Amino acid sequence: MGFSVSDVPAWRSFLTEKVGLMEVVGSDENALYRMDSRSWRIAVERGEADDLAFAGYEVANPLALKLITERLREAGVQVRTGDTELAEKRGVMELVSFEDPFGMPLEIYYGATELFEQPFVSGTGVTGFLTGDQGAGHYFYAVPNIEEGLAFYTGILGFQMSDVIDIAMGPDITVRGYFLHCNGRHHTMAIAEAPLPKRVHHFLLQALTLDDVGHAYDRIDGLGDKSTDSNLRVPANSDIRSSRITATIGRHVNDHMISFYAETPSGFELEFGWGARDVDDRSWVMTRHKRTAMWGHKSMRNK
Repeated sequence: MGFSVSDVPAWRSFLTEKVGLMEVVGSDENALYRMDSRSWRIAVERGEADDLAFAGYEVANPLALKLITERLREAGVQVRTGDTELAEKRGVMELVSFEDPFGMPLEIYYGATELFEQPFVSGTGVTGFLTGDQGAGHYFYAVPNIEEGLAFYTGILGFQMSDVIDIAMGPDITVRGYFLHCNGRHHTMAIAEAPLPKRVHHFLLQALTLDDVGHAYDRIDGLGDKSTDSNLRVPANSDIRSSRITATIGRHVNDHMISFYAETPSGFELEFGWGARDVDDRSWVMTRHKRTAMWGHKSMRNK
């Protein structure tokens, strides 16, 4: 995933000191971050959008890339190939690039750079993140036309539908979110026709332990990194107004993820979670839900 951001230094601080990623390239113009043995998974570049700038999807080998390229072209999608400079920048052997019906830049590649000999190390002590064949995480994508979006992502790219949730966006607004997978992760993308100011509502990173989630919450909640006994006062140097938490820890009804949400320096949100269930297409049955959380995930905006 790559993000266009107006304040790269703020993002560098957020991703390293709060989220716990490992910076491998960093300047006031751009930065790359590791979360596993890959050379990078998250990119930020200076720009005015403050939004998701591109998403990349991995295939196994040259034949798989050839087949998906042919499928895209047969569907009338303009696919750019042979960009060796971009492939070098991304650290992959070969890629193709194109846009979805709404102008979102997408890339499909094979041969990403591995750094097994240089283990991922989090400066905040995060145990690690669930990646591997499930990729970096997921993002929630707001589109102007859900039928067109589903036709592209399921009909052309081949995503499968995990389930849907009727999401209350306000007292009189309910939006149906469609949760799509392309590997064992419950959803690599959620898509909805939602009245949002940006194309992305949030992106998710899934940690390896529940304690990783708790420690990240402590780093982001504005109360400092020390837990406080319930019978003691909040430390005098704490400032709840500095909290980036937008939703408390909770558990989702569909993927069973235990997570919280926090505001990024660009205004959209990060979901930091653990414990989601996987999807097995041999037995998975699509379902519908009428709420997003079993418990928790209470809004902290304007608190």
